[in-house]
Amino acid sequence: MRTPQLAYHDPKFIDSDEGRPVRIVSEYLAPLKTFSAAGVNATVVFFGSARVRPGTPLARYLDEATELARLVSQWSLAQCGGRLLICSGGGPSIMEAANRGAAEAGGRSIGLNISLPHEQRPNAYVTPELCFEFHYFFMRKLWFAHLAHALVAFPGGFGTLDEVFEILTLAQTRKIDRSIPVFLYGSAYWKEVVNFDALVRYGTIAPEDLKLFEFVDEPRAAFERLKSCIVLGPSPQPSFAKSRCNPDA
Repeated sequence: MRTPQLAYHDPKFIDSDEGRPVRIVSEYLAPLKTFSAAGVNATVVFFGSARVRPGTPLARYLDEATELARLVSQWSLAQCGGRLLICSGGGPSIMEAANRGAAEAGGRSIGLNISLPHEQRPNAYVTPELCFEFHYFFMRKLWFAHLAHALVAFPGGFGTLDEVFEILTLAQTRKIDRSIPVFLYGSAYWKEVVNFDALVRYGTIAPEDLKLFEFVDEPRAAFERLKSCIVLGPSPQPSFAKSRCNPDA
């Protein structure tokens, strides 16, 4: 009789409904192993649209995302031993601009790519060994938050809004054990797309929730604000954000 194949070597099982927990855990453990081996312990996350193109109304944000990422990476290399890395969704447009800025500064950067039928392919500026492919959006969002020491959200659509509000919800509910400064880049866009004042007026958020983020509009000014908010611990070990069991603790 032929020796049966080990379950974890069986592609049919791994790809089955029953194998889903194994796939989910793999999308946590594989990046964890890679980040630990690469000495990655802190990120500045850049969110933004995959659809911005030269000649479109939002085109200026491509250059500005590149410039801001370049400034952050230069500062990280000069003052932080390169410990603070740019992290994007790994795809085109605003994401590519962020990874490009890091590359222009001579720094490493991360790309957390997601498998989609269109739009999303890893861009050429992600550090190759720090380029990941995810199937599950929620595991990808976990890794955005897990190492983040700041977040810069450029104009974007459903995906960007989903990612931004994930972080704001964690902060609002105090389900994360450290502060992640959130910068909404492009105040005219964000104030038109999301009426935050109306949320306060209708009582669906508290006035103090507006302090969970701030608007920025220019790379150098955004960099100075971001730099003033980031505090890296003395340890070079990864500083993972953790969920609070007791929000009042």
